[in-house]
Amino acid sequence: MCGIVGYAGAKPALPVLLDGLARLEYRGYDSAGVAWIEHDGIKRMRCQGKLSGLIDLLEGGRKTRCPIGIGHTRWATHGAPTEVNAHPHTDCTGSLVVVHNGIIENYFTLRNRLQQEGHEFQSDTDTEVLAHLIEKHLEGNDLVEAVRGALEEVEGAFAMGVLWKGAPDMLVAARKESPLVLGVGQDENFMASDIPAILPYTRDIIFLEDGDLAVIRADSIAITRIDTGESVEREISTISWDATAAEKAGFRHFMLKEIYEQPQAVLNTFRGRIIPDTGQVDLPEIKLSHDDLGKITRIILLACGTSWHAGLVAKYWIEEWAGIPVEVDLASEFRYRRLLVDETVLTVPISQSGETADTLAGLRIAKEKGSPIISICNVVGSTITRESHGTIYTHAGPEIGVASTKAFTSQLTALYILALYLAQEWGVMNANDCSQKINA
Repeated sequence: MCGIVGYAGAKPALPVLLDGLARLEYRGYDSAGVAWIEHDGIKRMRCQGKLSGLIDLLEGGRKTRCPIGIGHTRWATHGAPTEVNAHPHTDCTGSLVVVHNGIIENYFTLRNRLQQEGHEFQSDTDTEVLAHLIEKHLEGNDLVEAVRGALEEVEGAFAMGVLWKGAPDMLVAARKESPLVLGVGQDENFMASDIPAILPYTRDIIFLEDGDLAVIRADSIAITRIDTGESVEREISTISWDATAAEKAGFRHFMLKEIYEQPQAVLNTFRGRIIPDTGQVDLPEIKLSHDDLGKITRIILLACGTSWHAGLVAKYWIEEWAGIPVEVDLASEFRYRRLLVDETVLTVPISQSGETADTLAGLRIAKEKGSPIISICNVVGSTITRESHGTIYTHAGPEIGVASTKAFTSQLTALYILALYLAQEWGVMNANDCSQKINA
C-alpha cells in the first residue's frame, strides 16, 4: 500500500511531490520521504509517522526550487517503521536514490553477495538492495543500462523510481507486477503509483506495462523494455474524472462520500448498455461474438476480497438466468491449483484497480490455456483490462476508502448486466424478460 510520486519539470518539485503524497495518504503508510538534487548532489529528507511531519521539516516545500525529485510513503514490510527504513534509499556514495513498491523476493541473497563485495547497508529493507545493485552496474555513466542490469538480477514485484546526480535532468522508472503510471504535462512530466496523485496537474496518463522502463524528463518520456532495451510506444489515455472526484467534497471522510456516490455509480455502469426501445442488453465491449459465446460450457468468476464477494452474488444470477455452471474462485488459490480450463471456459476476472496481483496471475494462466477473458474493472487502461479480450468498465470513478462501497455495488451492477446479456445471447431470456429484471 505504498505511494510513489516523481516530478520533472519547470517548477519547484517539492510542493508537487508533497501534494501528490498527500493525495495517496488513503493507501496507508507509516513513514514518508523525498529526495531532490541540489548543488550537484542528492538531498534527502525522511521521517517516521505522518506526512505532515515531513511537510513541517521541509517548510511545505519552500526550501528548494529544484525542478526534479521523487517522493514515497511507506507501509513497513521489511524492517520496522523507522526513519532509517523510510524511502528514498541510497547507495554507498549517496549520489543515487531509489523509491520502490513491491517485494524483492531474492533480496536476502543479493544483500549477502553485495555485502561480501564491500557494500554497506544502512536499513533493514529489501529496497536498499536495488540502490546498491544499480550502483554496482553503474559503469560508463549510463543510468538506464545500470537499472536494466540490476533489474535483470531481481526476482519479485516492483514499481520503482531512480534519481541520480550524474543525470540531474531525468528520472528512471520501471515496473513489474506493481502499478505505476506516468503523467504527460506541458513542459513537465510525472510518475506515480496511482492516478489521484498527479490528476491535479494532468489528465493524460500512460499506463506502464510489466517489464517497461521509462526515462522521464521535463520535455520527454521514452519507454523501453527491461529485457531487450527495445523502444516501445504506449498509448496516452485521457482520464475522464477530475481531481475533485478524489476529494472529500464536504463529507467528513472518503467512505461516507463514496456511500452517497453509489446511486450515481450504479447509473454510470448501466448507462449506454440497455437499448431503451427494445430492452435488450448491448455489450459490444466484451468483443466475443455470438458464436464464441455459443462454445462456452462453464464460467469462472476470478477475484480477491470485495470483488470475490461480488462474484459470490453473481453466481446465482448467471446460473438462474443463463443456465450455465459458475465457479467463484479466490485468485490466490486459483493460480496454484491444477486448472481444468480450456477454450470452452469463460474466465471473468473482477478487480476495482485492474492491478490485483493474484487476479492478474490467474488471468494469465487461464488465457494461456485458451480461455476467453472478459474482465470487470473500474480503471481504464489498467493491466488486467489490457490483457483481457474484452472489459466491462464499471465507471465508478476513484474509490479512496479502504472499505469498499461504490466499487462493490458497481461491480454487482456490471455482473448483473453480464448475466442478463448471456441469458439473452443463449436464448434463455428475451428482451422483455431482461427489461423486467432491470426495472424490478
